[in-house]
Amino acid sequence: MLVHITERYGQIPIYITENGACYDDNPDQGKVQDNKRIAYLSKHLTQLNRAMETGVLVKGYIAWSLLDNFEWADGYSRRFGLIHVDFNSLVRMPKDSFFWYEKVITNGWIEV
Repeated sequence: MLVHITERYGQIPIYITENGACYDDNPDQGKVQDNKRIAYLSKHLTQLNRAMETGVLVKGYIAWSLLDNFEWADGYSRRFGLIHVDFNSLVRMPKDSFFWYEKVITNGWIEV
């Protein structure tokens, strides 16, 4: 889609403002392993990188969402965040995807 937009409208700045996936991930023994979210983000960032290599002018990318939160379609039943939120106590716990994404944005691309 990004390549198509660039071919059709020229090299316009593109910002990906929400990209993520919801999974039913919960803490287990003090951590949240959300490998499906890591794989999802990895696949999307791989394709984004490929598009950029062909000349797509991507100016920004924002993973959706930093925190688990209320979603209009699913309420509190699905989790989108890189950080798990216990909705009763409001205790927050970074998920494995948080640490993976931290490495990506700090050091550049990391293979999964």
